[in-house]
Amino acid sequence: MALFTKEPDKNPKIQPAVTPQASSTSAPASPSPATSMTSARPNGIAPADGRAYLDRGSKISGKISFEGPARIDGEVDGEVHGKDSITIGESAVVTAHIRAASVSVAGKVSGDITATQRIEIRPSAKVSGNLTAPILSVLEGALFEGHCSMQPEGVREDRKVTVFPKEERVAQVAAGGQKA
Repeated sequence: MALFTKEPDKNPKIQPAVTPQASSTSAPASPSPATSMTSARPNGIAPADGRAYLDRGSKISGKISFEGPARIDGEVDGEVHGKDSITIGESAVVTAHIRAASVSVAGKVSGDITATQRIEIRPSAKVSGNLTAPILSVLEGALFEGHCSMQPEGVREDRKVTVFPKEERVAQVAAGGQKA
């Protein structure tokens, strides 16, 4: 069953540690942000770094957007946009353009990844696509195929690069070497 919500599951065993209310068997009406970040999921997996969670076995096609931190362990085909961090778990299979503040990949991603802060490719990751971020970390064991740019988008668009065909470069080097 897909689990896609910004609120944690309401579990009667979980009580917020901060509130000094009388003990009851019902779940709290509105969990605090601290509770939502640490409450356990029914399958025993707690998303440590995200409020939104797309669990294993879930499939989404189209555009998906996250306001806060998110974790994806299911399958996504389309576009993923986030204002905060997005974590792609080891079981995730994502065929999409990903755009967020920071992106951490441990699963399989096919598509371009653009981050305004950082991209981290973990050892279990398989990434095929172009990466754009000011900070890029590819850990040993990770598979990455594509191009990367570590300059902000504005600087990259203003810069002009001239690439000469191989024959012209060889001729220029040879001509320069003969004159000297």
